[in-house]
Amino acid sequence: QVQLAESGGDSMQAGGSLRLSCEATFYGGFLFCMGWFRQVPGKGREGVATLDVDGTTQYAEDVKGRFTISKDNDKNTLYLQMDSLKVADTAMYYCAAKPPGYCDTEPEDAFGYWGQGTQVTVSS
Repeated sequence: QVQLAESGGDSMQAGGSLRLSCEATFYGGFLFCMGWFRQVPGKGREGVATLDVDGTTQYAEDVKGRFTISKDNDKNTLYLQMDSLKVADTAMYYCAAKPPGYCDTEPEDAFGYWGQGTQVTVSS
């Protein structure tokens, strides 16, 4: 059984920083491909970043250099450090997990475990 719970969403001004957390409950240890996604009302969910079991990371083009995905194995917690926030980063952010292997945000439906989401709002 896998349970994910995001936290850390907030309202920020453009240019600011925020760190999202995703506390994970795994049976058998933190051995999943982990991902962050985001969604705005009326649009489909968008992949933001992934972190593989071996530490390999991937980022969407529009967050490269601004966002950093990481994890603390001792705390079973996934993080998304978001710097230089833009208004366009406003969205509900979700963490997700899938079995190890090809660790990419696509296809999205390969991620079988999702958190409930945490809202990030960036204003100008």
